[in-house]
Amino acid sequence: MGYRLSKIYTRTGDQGETGLGDGRRVPKDHPRIEAIGEVDSLNSQLGLLLAGLSEAGLDELSEVLGPCQHRLFDLGGELAMPSYQALNQAEVERLEAAIDLWNEELGPLKNFILPSGSALVAQAHVCRSQARSAERRCQQLNALEPLAGVGLAYINRLSDLLFVAARIIGRRQGLAEVLWQAATKP
Repeated sequence: MGYRLSKIYTRTGDQGETGLGDGRRVPKDHPRIEAIGEVDSLNSQLGLLLAGLSEAGLDELSEVLGPCQHRLFDLGGELAMPSYQALNQAEVERLEAAIDLWNEELGPLKNFILPSGSALVAQAHVCRSQARSAERRCQQLNALEPLAGVGLAYINRLSDLLFVAARIIGRRQGLAEVLWQAATKP
């Protein structure tokens, strides 16, 4: 494959616009660019989580979450090129299967939990909340320009997977979940 980028700066965005894969120019604050940016931020946060999982020897979790970085890149491509479709229902089903498997081990959640306990648990929750933010941006775009394919379902399921991943990471680390405690009423 040839080079994807031969020059990092182009100066074409200096006036507040950027190009989409289909050749259109849009403002950098366009809902499509906002959605792409949120997906990109999630991918970066997921990379940080994966690095931590690798350092902790939690390769089983990395095997499930690692491919998600590639699929997020695919989703970014779909957002940048509206006629391009890379994700498919099998990817959504892969996430659902992992959620079901990990949930079987964890059992039901009896209370709200805090994004706490260890750096890895907290990072998984950062990824989860970033996935929710990306989903909201994609939904905002969808209201203006309907999105085709399974991207919305994928990002929704990924946030669910990341919640369950945070819980399973804590379990693998031998940590008790940090339960929310309601404020005492005056």
